[in-house]
Amino acid sequence: MGARRALVGTLVVGGSILAAATAGAAYIYDGVTDRDGIGRLDRPALEKAKSLRSPVVNGAAATIAHVFGPIAMPALTVGAAVAFGVRDRRANPVTVIVAAGAGSLAMTLIGKKLIARNRPPQHEAIPPFEKSPSFPSGHTLNTTTILGVLAYLVALRQERNGPQVAVISGAAAAAVTVGLSRVLLGAHWFTDVAVGWVTGTGWLAVIITSHRLYLSAQDDAEITE
Repeated sequence: MGARRALVGTLVVGGSILAAATAGAAYIYDGVTDRDGIGRLDRPALEKAKSLRSPVVNGAAATIAHVFGPIAMPALTVGAAVAFGVRDRRANPVTVIVAAGAGSLAMTLIGKKLIARNRPPQHEAIPPFEKSPSFPSGHTLNTTTILGVLAYLVALRQERNGPQVAVISGAAAAAVTVGLSRVLLGAHWFTDVAVGWVTGTGWLAVIITSHRLYLSAQDDAEITE
């Protein structure tokens, strides 16, 4: 496409995704605070999740929560940043990964503090019980952002479409699975998870768009030289 067209294309696509994600987050928030709209899905979603529970399913969901939890995800972020930095010998992939992780963590902490929503009742949840506020789902938000940015960086290094599609699809499937597992465990309401997907995708769009702009500007500079 050329550097200038790539610049315009990334601005349009990234900006459109971010605008849609922001609108979606606002709609979900309105549904939660007013107890109408999409918020009405919370109770039916929890009842459906309870009907799907079994020792095997519960154990799998608990394992997913541990693997993508508050200890494993930061470790994955740091490890991936170091690996990409050593491999590429450049700072920009490290900056992208760290920015993605820091932003998702900040959104999680700020959202929980501002909204301070109660989690589903403990008698409807599966132990161990969590005590932090429910909205948004940190597991979902962080998984969506971190796995998304890692999939993007890996896909950039693939020359064929097949591996690119496989990597991105795998990250998307993992984010969806993590979110649904939080509802199944009764650790979050469905809207907590939904806002994690939406805000995570929005932040991911900002990160990827910024990186694409950087690469476009870099290519443009090389052409000029």
